[in-house]
Amino acid sequence: MMRRALLLIPLAACLAADPSREVLDMITDATASLSAGNARAFLANFDPAMPDYQKLRDNVTTLLSQAEVESFVDVAGDEGDAQRRTLELNWRMRIRQNRDATAAPGREQLIKCRVEKQKGKWRITSLEPVDYFAP
Repeated sequence: MMRRALLLIPLAACLAADPSREVLDMITDATASLSAGNARAFLANFDPAMPDYQKLRDNVTTLLSQAEVESFVDVAGDEGDAQRRTLELNWRMRIRQNRDATAAPGREQLIKCRVEKQKGKWRITSLEPVDYFAP
């Protein structure tokens, strides 16, 4: 029994260090934060030096102040290595304006982003189109 457990340790280490899985976890965290209405936690997944970061921050902050958002993401493409990856995300949102209890228009778009491991943590370093998150 101990021999089997020892043989599984390298396998577990490989699975834990899977860059695709780590990036998916980060994207899942961003999506959950957006759905929870937590702009700060959502933006923590982005590199502040990213092009259009300020615009993204303004868009997300305003959107979440005006509406409740349900956010869903499917990964349509994931390429790269253990340091940098390029993703295509099919991002869907349902938006219910705070003043209108019945309306929940949907948005769906293919979002392209690049992610990079910085100080041991994956961060989004590029996202297009940023306007997808506009109020």
